[in-house]
Amino acid sequence: MARCSDKEKDEEEENYDGPETKSSKGERHVSFPPDEKMVSGFAEYTDRHVDSCLTLTEVSLAYRRSCDRHQVEPRVCILEQLKMGTCVRGRMKRLDLGGERLDLGSCEALEVVLKSLCFDFINLRAARLEENGASSLLDMISYYESTAYLDLSDNTHVGTSAWRALAHLIKQSVCLSRLDLCSVSMVAHGARTLSKALQTSHLAVLHLDNSQLSGTPLFSLVGALKSNRALLELHLSNNMLNSYQDSMQLGDLLRYNHTLQTLVLSDNAIADDGLEEVCEGLRLQMGGLKVLLLKNNQITADGMLHLAKALVLWSWLSTWRRAPRSSNWICRATR
Repeated sequence: MARCSDKEKDEEEENYDGPETKSSKGERHVSFPPDEKMVSGFAEYTDRHVDSCLTLTEVSLAYRRSCDRHQVEPRVCILEQLKMGTCVRGRMKRLDLGGERLDLGSCEALEVVLKSLCFDFINLRAARLEENGASSLLDMISYYESTAYLDLSDNTHVGTSAWRALAHLIKQSVCLSRLDLCSVSMVAHGARTLSKALQTSHLAVLHLDNSQLSGTPLFSLVGALKSNRALLELHLSNNMLNSYQDSMQLGDLLRYNHTLQTLVLSDNAIADDGLEEVCEGLRLQMGGLKVLLLKNNQITADGMLHLAKALVLWSWLSTWRRAPRSSNWICRATR
Protein backbone atom coordinates (compact mmCIF):
# COMPACT_ATOMS: atom_id res chain seq x y z
CA MET A 1 0.00 0.00 0.00
CA ALA A 2 1.42 3.41 -0.98
CA ARG A 3 2.09 5.87 1.82
CA CYS A 4 1.24 9.55 1.60
CA SER A 5 4.20 11.93 1.71
CA ASP A 6 4.38 14.71 4.32
CA LYS A 7 3.55 17.19 1.56
CA GLU A 8 0.40 15.28 0.63
CA LYS A 9 -0.64 15.09 4.27
CA ASP A 10 -0.15 18.83 4.63
CA GLU A 11 -2.28 19.45 1.54
CA GLU A 12 -5.04 17.29 3.01
CA GLU A 13 -4.97 19.36 6.19
CA GLU A 14 -5.06 22.64 4.24
CA ASN A 15 -8.06 21.42 2.22
CA TYR A 16 -9.99 20.12 5.23
CA ASP A 17 -13.34 21.90 5.15
CA GLY A 18 -14.66 20.71 8.46
CA PRO A 19 -17.55 18.35 9.21
CA GLU A 20 -18.80 16.04 6.52
CA THR A 21 -22.48 15.21 6.16
CA LYS A 22 -21.68 11.71 4.93
CA SER A 23 -18.88 9.21 5.23
CA SER A 24 -17.77 7.30 2.19
CA LYS A 25 -17.46 4.19 4.33
CA GLY A 26 -20.67 4.78 6.23
CA GLU A 27 -18.78 4.94 9.52
CA ARG A 28 -19.96 8.33 10.72
CA HIS A 29 -23.51 9.60 10.81
CA VAL A 30 -23.31 13.18 12.11
CA SER A 31 -26.41 15.00 10.87
CA PHE A 32 -25.35 18.58 10.19
CA PRO A 33 -27.73 20.81 8.20
CA PRO A 34 -27.04 21.62 4.52
CA ASP A 35 -24.52 24.31 3.60
CA GLU A 36 -27.06 27.12 3.26
CA LYS A 37 -27.96 26.69 6.93
CA MET A 38 -24.42 26.45 8.24
CA VAL A 39 -23.54 28.58 11.26
CA SER A 40 -21.36 31.48 10.12
CA GLY A 41 -20.35 33.03 13.43
CA PHE A 42 -20.70 33.14 17.17
CA ALA A 43 -23.40 35.85 17.15
CA GLU A 44 -25.62 33.76 14.87
CA TYR A 45 -24.98 30.70 17.01
CA THR A 46 -26.02 32.54 20.20
CA ASP A 47 -29.25 33.77 18.64
CA ARG A 48 -30.14 30.28 17.50
CA HIS A 49 -29.84 28.92 21.05
CA VAL A 50 -31.93 31.74 22.48
CA ASP A 51 -34.67 31.07 19.94
CA SER A 52 -34.76 27.32 20.62
CA CYS A 53 -35.33 27.70 24.40
CA LEU A 54 -35.29 23.96 25.04
CA THR A 55 -35.58 22.95 28.67
CA LEU A 56 -33.09 20.50 30.14
CA THR A 57 -35.89 17.95 30.40
CA GLU A 58 -36.53 18.26 26.66
CA VAL A 59 -32.80 17.94 25.93
CA SER A 60 -32.66 14.84 28.13
CA LEU A 61 -35.57 13.24 26.26
CA ALA A 62 -33.99 14.12 22.92
CA TYR A 63 -30.71 12.56 24.09
CA ARG A 64 -32.49 9.32 25.04
CA ARG A 65 -34.12 9.17 21.58
CA SER A 66 -30.75 9.85 19.95
CA CYS A 67 -29.22 6.96 21.89
CA ASP A 68 -32.01 4.69 20.67
CA ARG A 69 -31.30 5.68 17.06
CA HIS A 70 -27.59 4.97 17.48
CA GLN A 71 -28.28 1.77 19.43
CA VAL A 72 -26.25 2.76 22.49
CA GLU A 73 -27.17 3.02 26.15
CA PRO A 74 -27.71 6.58 27.46
CA ARG A 75 -24.89 7.62 29.77
CA VAL A 76 -26.12 7.92 33.34
CA CYS A 77 -23.65 10.74 34.06
CA ILE A 78 -25.09 12.81 31.20
CA LEU A 79 -28.68 12.25 32.30
CA GLU A 80 -27.76 13.19 35.88
CA GLN A 81 -26.04 16.38 34.75
CA LEU A 82 -29.03 17.38 32.64
CA LYS A 83 -31.35 16.61 35.55
CA MET A 84 -29.38 18.50 38.22
CA GLY A 85 -27.88 21.26 36.09
CA THR A 86 -28.92 24.86 35.63
CA CYS A 87 -29.40 26.29 32.16
CA VAL A 88 -29.36 30.04 31.48
CA ARG A 89 -30.16 31.17 27.93
CA GLY A 90 -29.07 27.86 26.48
CA ARG A 91 -25.80 27.71 28.46
CA MET A 92 -24.60 25.37 31.21
CA LYS A 93 -21.42 25.58 33.24
CA ARG A 94 -20.00 22.19 32.30
CA LEU A 95 -20.44 18.84 30.64
CA ASP A 96 -18.28 16.35 32.51
CA LEU A 97 -17.39 13.20 30.57
CA GLY A 98 -14.03 12.61 32.19
CA GLY A 99 -13.16 8.91 32.45
CA GLU A 100 -16.15 7.81 30.35
CA ARG A 101 -15.39 5.42 27.49
CA LEU A 102 -16.91 7.10 24.45
CA ASP A 103 -17.10 4.95 21.33
CA LEU A 104 -18.34 6.22 17.97
CA GLY A 105 -22.03 5.59 18.66
CA SER A 106 -21.87 7.29 22.06
CA CYS A 107 -20.18 10.31 20.51
CA GLU A 108 -22.71 10.63 17.72
CA ALA A 109 -25.60 10.32 20.17
CA LEU A 110 -24.27 13.44 21.90
CA GLU A 111 -25.01 15.64 18.90
CA VAL A 112 -28.45 16.60 20.16
CA VAL A 113 -26.94 17.81 23.45
CA LEU A 114 -24.20 19.82 21.75
CA LYS A 115 -26.72 21.26 19.32
CA SER A 116 -29.14 22.36 22.03
CA LEU A 117 -26.73 23.65 24.71
CA CYS A 118 -23.39 25.35 24.97
CA PHE A 119 -21.02 24.91 27.91
CA ASP A 120 -18.38 26.92 29.69
CA PHE A 121 -16.34 23.71 30.02
CA ILE A 122 -16.45 20.29 28.36
CA ASN A 123 -14.31 17.71 30.14
CA LEU A 124 -13.17 14.78 27.97
CA ARG A 125 -10.09 13.91 30.02
CA ALA A 126 -9.26 10.20 29.79
CA ALA A 127 -12.43 9.52 27.79
CA ARG A 128 -10.53 6.82 25.85
CA LEU A 129 -11.63 8.37 22.56
CA GLU A 130 -10.90 6.39 19.42
CA GLU A 131 -10.15 8.07 16.11
CA ASN A 132 -13.62 7.98 14.52
CA GLY A 133 -15.42 8.94 17.72
CA ALA A 134 -12.98 11.74 18.50
CA SER A 135 -13.20 13.10 14.96
CA SER A 136 -17.00 13.05 15.02
CA LEU A 137 -17.20 14.70 18.43
CA LEU A 138 -14.70 17.44 17.56
CA ASP A 139 -16.59 18.18 14.34
CA MET A 140 -19.76 18.70 16.35
CA ILE A 141 -18.06 20.91 18.96
CA SER A 142 -16.59 22.98 16.13
CA TYR A 143 -19.81 23.33 14.17
CA TYR A 144 -22.09 24.13 17.11
CA GLU A 145 -19.49 26.29 18.99
CA SER A 146 -20.27 24.14 22.02
CA THR A 147 -17.66 25.27 24.56
CA ALA A 148 -15.19 27.92 25.67
CA TYR A 149 -12.88 25.45 27.44
CA LEU A 150 -12.13 21.92 26.22
CA ASP A 151 -10.02 19.33 28.05
CA LEU A 152 -8.81 16.44 25.87
CA SER A 153 -5.95 15.38 28.15
CA ASP A 154 -5.00 11.72 28.62
CA ASN A 155 -6.54 10.53 25.34
CA THR A 156 -3.77 8.46 23.82
CA HIS A 157 -5.38 7.15 20.61
CA VAL A 158 -5.99 10.39 18.72
CA GLY A 159 -5.54 9.45 15.06
CA THR A 160 -4.95 11.41 11.87
CA SER A 161 -8.57 12.35 11.13
CA ALA A 162 -9.11 13.40 14.75
CA TRP A 163 -6.04 15.66 14.57
CA ARG A 164 -7.46 17.25 11.42
CA ALA A 165 -10.81 17.81 13.12
CA LEU A 166 -9.08 19.34 16.15
CA ALA A 167 -7.05 21.64 13.90
CA HIS A 168 -10.24 22.77 12.18
CA LEU A 169 -11.83 23.46 15.57
CA ILE A 170 -8.81 25.51 16.71
CA LYS A 171 -8.70 27.55 13.51
CA GLN A 172 -12.42 28.17 13.10
CA SER A 173 -13.85 28.54 16.59
CA VAL A 174 -14.44 32.04 17.91
CA CYS A 175 -15.77 30.62 21.18
CA LEU A 176 -12.97 28.26 22.26
CA SER A 177 -10.45 30.14 24.43
CA ARG A 178 -8.72 27.35 26.38
CA LEU A 179 -7.53 23.92 25.28
CA ASP A 180 -5.86 21.24 27.44
CA LEU A 181 -3.90 18.50 25.65
CA CYS A 182 -1.79 17.23 28.54
CA SER A 183 -0.35 13.71 28.20
CA VAL A 184 -1.29 13.57 24.50
CA SER A 185 1.75 12.71 22.38
CA MET A 186 2.76 15.56 20.08
CA VAL A 187 5.32 13.67 18.04
CA ALA A 188 5.44 13.98 14.25
CA HIS A 189 2.01 14.44 12.64
CA GLY A 190 0.19 15.73 15.74
CA ALA A 191 2.71 18.50 16.45
CA ARG A 192 2.73 19.65 12.82
CA THR A 193 -1.06 19.69 12.57
CA LEU A 194 -1.50 21.55 15.87
CA SER A 195 1.19 24.09 15.00
CA LYS A 196 -0.43 25.03 11.68
CA ALA A 197 -3.75 25.55 13.40
CA LEU A 198 -2.21 27.83 16.03
CA GLN A 199 -1.08 30.31 13.40
CA THR A 200 -4.64 31.66 13.08
CA SER A 201 -6.39 30.56 16.28
CA HIS A 202 -8.27 32.55 18.92
CA LEU A 203 -6.98 30.41 21.80
CA ALA A 204 -5.85 32.36 24.86
CA VAL A 205 -4.68 29.44 27.05
CA LEU A 206 -2.95 26.24 25.91
CA HIS A 207 -1.82 23.38 28.21
CA LEU A 208 0.64 20.92 26.64
CA ASP A 209 2.18 19.41 29.76
CA ASN A 210 3.77 15.94 29.44
CA SER A 211 3.32 15.84 25.65
CA GLN A 212 6.79 14.75 24.46
CA LEU A 213 7.53 18.12 22.91
CA SER A 214 11.32 17.97 23.01
CA GLY A 215 13.07 18.37 19.65
CA THR A 216 11.21 18.69 16.34
CA PRO A 217 7.71 19.04 17.89
CA LEU A 218 8.87 22.08 19.89
CA PHE A 219 10.51 23.52 16.77
CA SER A 220 7.15 23.27 14.94
CA LEU A 221 5.26 24.79 17.86
CA VAL A 222 7.61 27.75 18.27
CA GLY A 223 7.57 28.38 14.52
CA ALA A 224 3.80 28.85 14.67
CA LEU A 225 3.73 30.87 17.88
CA LYS A 226 6.31 33.41 16.71
CA SER A 227 3.56 35.13 14.76
CA ASN A 228 0.61 34.24 17.02
CA ARG A 229 -1.04 37.32 18.56
CA ALA A 230 -3.82 35.67 20.57
CA LEU A 231 -2.22 33.20 22.99
CA LEU A 232 -1.66 34.59 26.51
CA GLU A 233 -0.69 31.45 28.47
CA LEU A 234 1.47 28.51 27.38
CA HIS A 235 2.08 25.58 29.75
CA LEU A 236 4.95 23.22 28.81
CA SER A 237 5.75 21.43 32.08
CA ASN A 238 7.27 17.93 32.11
CA ASN A 239 8.26 17.76 28.44
CA MET A 240 11.93 16.78 28.87
CA LEU A 241 12.96 20.13 27.37
CA ASN A 242 16.75 20.20 27.30
CA SER A 243 19.42 22.84 27.83
CA TYR A 244 20.52 23.09 24.20
CA GLN A 245 18.20 22.91 21.17
CA ASP A 246 14.97 23.18 23.15
CA SER A 247 16.20 26.15 25.18
CA MET A 248 17.30 27.90 21.99
CA GLN A 249 13.77 27.47 20.63
CA LEU A 250 12.28 28.89 23.83
CA GLY A 251 14.62 31.87 23.54
CA ASP A 252 13.39 32.43 19.98
CA LEU A 253 9.79 32.25 21.18
CA LEU A 254 10.41 35.07 23.68
CA ARG A 255 12.41 37.03 21.13
CA TYR A 256 9.61 37.16 18.54
CA ASN A 257 6.35 36.71 20.49
CA HIS A 258 5.49 39.76 22.60
CA THR A 259 1.86 38.82 23.30
CA LEU A 260 2.46 35.83 25.56
CA GLN A 261 2.02 36.77 29.24
CA THR A 262 2.60 33.45 31.04
CA LEU A 263 5.14 30.76 30.15
CA VAL A 264 5.32 27.66 32.37
CA LEU A 265 8.47 25.54 31.94
CA SER A 266 8.50 23.62 35.23
CA ASP A 267 9.81 20.04 35.56
CA ASN A 268 12.12 20.04 32.55
CA ALA A 269 15.93 19.91 32.15
CA ILE A 270 16.72 23.45 31.04
CA ALA A 271 19.61 23.85 33.54
CA ASP A 272 21.97 26.83 33.73
CA ASP A 273 23.08 26.73 30.09
CA GLY A 274 19.52 26.50 28.87
CA LEU A 275 18.40 29.37 31.07
CA GLU A 276 21.08 31.51 29.44
CA GLU A 277 19.47 30.80 26.04
CA VAL A 278 16.00 31.61 27.41
CA CYS A 279 17.32 34.87 28.87
CA GLU A 280 18.75 35.90 25.49
CA GLY A 281 15.17 35.98 24.24
CA LEU A 282 13.89 37.57 27.43
CA ARG A 283 16.26 40.50 26.93
CA LEU A 284 14.37 41.38 23.75
CA GLN A 285 10.88 41.11 25.22
CA MET A 286 8.71 44.16 24.53
CA GLY A 287 6.87 44.00 27.86
CA GLY A 288 4.40 41.17 27.18
CA LEU A 289 5.68 38.37 29.43
CA LYS A 290 4.73 38.74 33.10
CA VAL A 291 5.03 35.20 34.53
CA LEU A 292 7.87 32.74 33.91
CA LEU A 293 7.85 29.50 35.93
CA LEU A 294 11.07 27.46 35.98
CA LYS A 295 10.60 25.20 38.99
CA ASN A 296 12.57 21.93 39.05
CA ASN A 297 14.86 22.61 36.10
CA GLN A 298 18.27 21.85 37.64
CA ILE A 299 19.01 25.59 37.81
CA THR A 300 21.70 26.76 40.25
CA ALA A 301 22.80 30.16 41.50
CA ASP A 302 25.02 30.47 38.41
CA GLY A 303 22.00 30.21 36.17
CA MET A 304 20.12 32.82 38.15
CA LEU A 305 22.84 35.33 37.31
CA HIS A 306 21.73 35.14 33.65
CA LEU A 307 18.16 35.77 34.72
CA ALA A 308 19.12 38.70 36.95
CA LYS A 309 21.00 40.40 34.10
CA ALA A 310 18.09 39.87 31.73
CA LEU A 311 15.58 41.30 34.21
CA VAL A 312 17.70 44.38 34.80
CA LEU A 313 17.85 45.06 31.06
CA TRP A 314 14.18 44.19 30.60
CA SER A 315 13.22 46.61 33.41
CA TRP A 316 15.21 49.43 31.81
CA LEU A 317 13.71 48.80 28.38
CA SER A 318 10.18 48.58 29.84
CA THR A 319 10.62 51.94 31.56
CA TRP A 320 12.03 53.48 28.40
CA ARG A 321 9.06 52.22 26.37
CA ARG A 322 6.61 53.19 29.15
CA ALA A 323 5.52 49.55 29.45
CA PRO A 324 4.66 47.86 32.78
CA ARG A 325 7.61 47.91 35.19
CA SER A 326 9.41 44.81 36.39
CA SER A 327 7.55 44.97 39.71
CA ASN A 328 4.72 43.19 37.86
CA TRP A 329 7.02 40.27 37.14
CA ILE A 330 6.73 36.84 38.74
CA CYS A 331 9.57 34.39 38.22
CA ARG A 332 9.86 31.11 40.12
CA ALA A 333 12.96 29.03 39.58
CA THR A 334 13.34 26.96 42.76
CA ARG A 335 15.27 23.72 42.39
